[in-house]
Amino acid sequence: MDFGVFVAFVLWGLFIGALARWAVPGPDPMPLWVTIALGLAGSILGGLVERLLFGLTGGFLFSFVGAVVLLVAYRKLVQKRPIIGPEARRPPR
Repeated sequence: MDFGVFVAFVLWGLFIGALARWAVPGPDPMPLWVTIALGLAGSILGGLVERLLFGLTGGFLFSFVGAVVLLVAYRKLVQKRPIIGPEARRPPR
């Protein structure tokens, strides 16, 4: 893989992951590499859903929604925190 492609993937993952973390209220303490992984995994999930529904791949909207869905699932299943309300704004235990 070309170095420029690798850098583009990392920047895309960082951008989408950061947007997903900003869109879901409350703190999510995670290192930078997890934010990048969240963005890349959300892009893959969103791309698969977009391909199944519309026959298209690779779009900003579905990448963003995929990352948000993964972040919400992480909060609910791993951290056992609500998504909305006063408890959502408290740091995880």
